[in-house]
Amino acid sequence: MLLLPILILLLVLIFISIRTTFKRKIDIWKIMFLGALIVILTGQISLYNAYLSIQFNVIIFLFSMFVVGLALEKSNYLLNTSHLFLRYFKSKNTLLFGLIFITGFLSFFIVNDTLAVVTVSLAAYISSKHGIKLKPLLLVMAFSITLGSVMSPIGNPQNLLIASSGLSSPFLIFFRYLFIPTMLNLFIVYFIIKIFYGKSFKTKKILVHTREPILDNNLAKIVKISIAILFLTILFNVISSIINLGYQIGLVYIGIFSALPILLLSNRRVEIFKEVNWSILIFFVSMFILIQSVWLSGVIQPLLGQVYNNLASIPFIFGVSIILSQFISNLPLVALYIPILKNIGVSIIGFMALAAGSTIAGNVSILGAASNIIIINQAEKKYNETISMWEFVKIGIPLTIINALVYFLFLYIGL
Repeated sequence: MLLLPILILLLVLIFISIRTTFKRKIDIWKIMFLGALIVILTGQISLYNAYLSIQFNVIIFLFSMFVVGLALEKSNYLLNTSHLFLRYFKSKNTLLFGLIFITGFLSFFIVNDTLAVVTVSLAAYISSKHGIKLKPLLLVMAFSITLGSVMSPIGNPQNLLIASSGLSSPFLIFFRYLFIPTMLNLFIVYFIIKIFYGKSFKTKKILVHTREPILDNNLAKIVKISIAILFLTILFNVISSIINLGYQIGLVYIGIFSALPILLLSNRRVEIFKEVNWSILIFFVSMFILIQSVWLSGVIQPLLGQVYNNLASIPFIFGVSIILSQFISNLPLVALYIPILKNIGVSIIGFMALAAGSTIAGNVSILGAASNIIIINQAEKKYNETISMWEFVKIGIPLTIINALVYFLFLYIGL
């Protein structure tokens, strides 16, 4: 039955949307795992194709970043250094503004999935320290991480694919076309959050920020090495891109090199290994299998064939990348779209539209971006806080529509 994988995917999306309405909340990863198991058991995808569908580079990278993130938390190094920027924000409003832009700025240098791992504990700390509800802070992190990554060729995996598809100077190109609209869209995040959660940031009280102590000096020293490796490898990729060196360190190696000091040198390696968020990794493995079964059903390809002549238009690229990213995930969508755009001979602007559209698609729903899943799963596991699908989309949909309009005006009209 060709439509069975799509039917299963729709049911998975529905159950994820309503999971918080049950008396006992169902974990997201369990729903996705069940969907993948069904398509395998019903023969919609063979075990061999299921194995091939798993993007092990993504899984290894996420595992590595979980290791670094756990070390940051357990040593308390993250909260210790956060004082360096938190001290400048004396009110809840300025703190909100600062978090949006600092998170967005960091997304330029750090892959959004990595940033998602470490920002949940920061949001939880700010929530308990200054009496701000955790939920709006989690939404701030999710939206800002996604938007900030738009303007960087290394901000997210799909941008990395686009950057490595033949762009001569990807950092300069991304900065030229996407920096200004991204800054405007981060401002829009501030106003949207204020509209929906304004009461959470109302206070006349001056915020006092204290520097949190290091809890494990030895682990903190090792974490510094890991962070240095992370930034140096990213810096190498930046320089390599600017001077056209022709070599980039792959994401998976950036992750492995960053996690190795912790796994090799820390006496808490076993503890950290056990506490890795394995449920998220199962979620992604299951998602890859389910999405591949949908692709192998052959239902989507004829639809793309019918609109082939429109595939290179900027409005169409935005529409397709935002909508289809909700169903087949932005990374495989971009991987499929790049050769089509190359074959048509689309301009640089077309690739930038693909980067912007496929990335901001992550702000439509929880499933739109891996970083969203990581944030929500971490919050549920560690702080017993969650965001329902409705709570996310009621902000995410209008935000994405406005964001898409801003990018469209800059790329298509040429503001």
